[in-house]
Amino acid sequence: MQRLRPLALVIAAGLPLLWCALAAQVRGHVTAATAALVLVLLVVAAASTGDRLTGAVAAVSGGVWFDYFLAPPFHHLSIEDSNDVEVTALLVVVGLAVTELALWGRRQQATSSTRAGYLQGVLTTSQVVAGESSSTKLADQVAGLITDLLDVDACRFVAASSLPPNSAVFGPDGEVTARGTRVNVKVDGLPSLEEIVLPAQHHGEVHGFFLITAATEVTRPPLEQRQVAVLLANQVGAAYATDKLGPRS
Repeated sequence: MQRLRPLALVIAAGLPLLWCALAAQVRGHVTAATAALVLVLLVVAAASTGDRLTGAVAAVSGGVWFDYFLAPPFHHLSIEDSNDVEVTALLVVVGLAVTELALWGRRQQATSSTRAGYLQGVLTTSQVVAGESSSTKLADQVAGLITDLLDVDACRFVAASSLPPNSAVFGPDGEVTARGTRVNVKVDGLPSLEEIVLPAQHHGEVHGFFLITAATEVTRPPLEQRQVAVLLANQVGAAYATDKLGPRS
């Protein structure tokens, strides 16, 4: 998309110019209102790309060239009729508004795709739990998924029944606490000076824990990702609890 952006900007600026110049040549057959509606379509088309600058360029270009070619006095960047002033202003406003709507839609689509990716990770782990015969391999695979999911440096599993003392810990709700104080992950990121403990639990009983390292850079996984990490860890805990895999190498 970035490689095509210069071309998109040229098209966004040029199409309103070409249309207004053409409409000016047949002014007796094309009303200003009709010309403005076509401009709206061009501006909306540019804005629907979701690139804020492209939409803004198309909107401003449409307003300027409508003023220059189709609003009296012609071929001057000035408008005498208040209705034409409103049309020009609306062209710009519509273009900017549609651009923001397109950006919002793309953000929603990206969020949905991310959620689908989280779900796929959970389903993948469930399939591994169903077919894997080695607890070590299962824990290693889940550790890899958690590493990617939280964008951390490393994650490893330790089979144990008690948590390390004085460690930052993931709660069942995905929130992180350090020495009894909740960490504002959205602002401060995951703790980087110590390993973070993610328990692998089943019905409140700890069957092991994942030790997460996030030392080289600040990472701020959203709550939804952290909750999925908890769910992944608890699948391992459930496997140990039912002795489906058993804590064997």
